[in-house]
Amino acid sequence: MEAAGASDETSPFPSSTTSSSISHPTQYPTIDPTTFDLIVCGTGLPESLISAAAAAAAKSVLHLDPNPFYGSHFSSLSPSSLVSFLNSSDDHPSTAPHAVEDSDDHASFYLRRRPVYSQVETSGSFPESSHGFLLDLVGPRVIYCADSMVDLLTRSGASNHVEFKSVDATLMYWEGKLCLVPDSREAIFRDRTLSLGEKSQMTKFLRLIQGHIASEPSVEEVKEGILRIPAEDLERPFTDFLQNKRLPPKIKAFSNAVGAFIYPMYGHGELPQAFCRCAAVKGALYVLRMPVSAIIVDKETGGCKGIKLASGQDIFSQQVVLDSSFEVPSSMLPSNIVDKKLNSYSSYKVARGVCITTSSILPDSSNVLVIFPPKSLYPEQLTTVQVLQLSKNVANCPPGWFVVHLSTPCNDAILGKEYIKAAINALFLVTDDDGLEISNSSPNGSHIEEQKPALRWCIIYVQEQKQASFGSLCSCPMPDESLDYKFILEATKKLFTTMYPEDDFFPASKASDDSVEENPEEIES
Repeated sequence: MEAAGASDETSPFPSSTTSSSISHPTQYPTIDPTTFDLIVCGTGLPESLISAAAAAAAKSVLHLDPNPFYGSHFSSLSPSSLVSFLNSSDDHPSTAPHAVEDSDDHASFYLRRRPVYSQVETSGSFPESSHGFLLDLVGPRVIYCADSMVDLLTRSGASNHVEFKSVDATLMYWEGKLCLVPDSREAIFRDRTLSLGEKSQMTKFLRLIQGHIASEPSVEEVKEGILRIPAEDLERPFTDFLQNKRLPPKIKAFSNAVGAFIYPMYGHGELPQAFCRCAAVKGALYVLRMPVSAIIVDKETGGCKGIKLASGQDIFSQQVVLDSSFEVPSSMLPSNIVDKKLNSYSSYKVARGVCITTSSILPDSSNVLVIFPPKSLYPEQLTTVQVLQLSKNVANCPPGWFVVHLSTPCNDAILGKEYIKAAINALFLVTDDDGLEISNSSPNGSHIEEQKPALRWCIIYVQEQKQASFGSLCSCPMPDESLDYKFILEATKKLFTTMYPEDDFFPASKASDDSVEENPEEIES
């Protein structure tokens, strides 16, 4: 699905992912009507899911975003737009220039945008064809073929608006080398890095999993020793299960299957756009370049009554959803608006990196997943570093170029960036400003014999991970460090069912019911 080319503020789908600037108009359109069942601020994936699900449940929805593009913190941007967004994510005009006045029955409280990104560091120079790149804010991330996201795309009809390519291979960094993870019995026995005992253990483990997945074992399978996984093992954490099976560390770190992982064409920013299209088909109204300046609170009940736009216009709704970069100072809120049961915070950081190079990490492969297990880079490494290389066949870079995303969770920003830099040094030929090689060996001292791709451009940054909910004023989750969307979908569904306990979160329906032509003028609200 390509972003449509309309550009007016109320068009559902203006050109988004290739936006070259982060700017806002000085004049804003008037929104009519002024009352909705649901107001959603921010077009990230969770907000777009809630908008589409509410619209499918026949709710009237107003969906706003201060940016000129869709996706918010889940968007795919050009290199220059990415740098601009990371450095100015908290500079949106969210504090209204208009005086906020109380009425007899309600009061308004300013919203502010908390800084989400920090420690932004770039090196190298943009390629001349930098306009052909789309860089994911959520990367590295994939979707499993048998996954709740795939089911959701199908049930909602959003699958009509996005296409996917498969990941070619998975690599694991082990003992200073990149090892191709075997994905079949034949590949296991062709692998020269595994001992005979390790090959036997891995084959036995895979047969156990295969036997468990099968509905009923055949007589032949029983004779061959293919067993089911005991119920008590299914309740254990997966790492404990692997430990119980006494698998060696290298095999415990393996995770791969060709075709099991897929990636959306044009980047992950296409996913929120796909759900926004579904919402628009069901009647949701979209307005980009529209900052929200304040929330409107009922003086008597403390419940949310709506929002005040940067234009000064009041829009009313009993239910408001915000992306998690919005923040309402607790000191400004009346005590009865804060629902102690929903007012929960979780905070940590995710260090991320995006690299651009001209050759593949794995020769003759395009889209490659790389895993750096804990302590694989150096003994003090506490978390896994995940890496995803992408090529022109997913339409996020020009021919002859590759985009590589990296991420790792961290509590300390400096340490998280050190892990990312260590992985970059292990994967790429990194040079200084004079073109001299900085390092050609892995951080643990083992020399990598293979020719490494030269690093052309890189950006490293740290993202805050935080979520909060306030009764009728809900906050959506930020992109986490996971490879998939499992936890984001679970949190989003929980928010929706909290708001609308009587409605299904995307009930099963025919995909054709939600199909829509790609002409935005035919679906404009």
